Amino acid sequence: MCRWLAYSGSPIRMEELLLKRDRSLIDQSLHARLGATTTNGDGFGVGWYEEDEGPRLYRSTHPAWNDRNLRELAAGISSPLFFAHIRASTGTAIQETNTHPFRHGRWLWMHNGLIREFAHVRRELVLAVDESLFPSIEGTTDSETMFYLALTFGLDNDPVRAVERMVAHVETVGHAHGVEHPIQMTVATSDGRSVWAFRYSSEGASRSLYFSTRMDDLKAMYPESEELARLSDETRVVVSEPLGDLPGAWNEVPESHVGIVRPGADELRPFLPGRPAG
Repeated sequence: MCRWLAYSGSPIRMEELLLKRDRSLIDQSLHARLGATTTNGDGFGVGWYEEDEGPRLYRSTHPAWNDRNLRELAAGISSPLFFAHIRASTGTAIQETNTHPFRHGRWLWMHNGLIREFAHVRRELVLAVDESLFPSIEGTTDSETMFYLALTFGLDNDPVRAVERMVAHVETVGHAHGVEHPIQMTVATSDGRSVWAFRYSSEGASRSLYFSTRMDDLKAMYPESEELARLSDETRVVVSEPLGDLPGAWNEVPESHVGIVRPGADELRPFLPGRPAG
């Protein structure tokens, strides 16, 4: 599988989370503790937003722990909102166009998990992608197909409902092909202003996902921390697994839930792909 993180808050250098934590994302590329695989060496990617601009990407098929350019980039770029992903392929080719995050317009998307029996259901799923979006698909992964299905189902207008519709469609197609548990996912997506993070699987036993405690609460717990004091109360991190062992810093996302990180009050609510269309 894969490991990923999404950051939103005060602008920080990406190396603070990719490299400088006890269990940084680079460390997890070799020593993941909660993933389906310990090593995630089938490429990596980062996507970040700058002031009033669409997202930028750097992706590579190299293992994250062995890429000097990533270290240089992470040390030099500060961003208020960025994604990072380390990949362990579930069967599709190791190539740059299959590396997360994926981008379309102002949207970023990354995924940990799989569509089961993807080779058998791929044709039917891809045919459901809007014809205006189809030429933008560059790779061969189930993750990118999920992204373009979500775009087809209205990601621009209602991200939660669009992902619900995407998952419901994948499950319907999978069940029609005899797949018992068609989808396993934690997904993050962003339009540069908000982050939506989903934890869901058809079998109800999803991959791990955590979110950081409210920054004002963390500051109250650790008033001596200069690092926390520099961060705004809006700062949040969503991760496949915690970046360290600081007591009280990390909270598990409940099964079948979506978290929304945005200016003002964040939200955590049930994620219900099977609900009737509204």
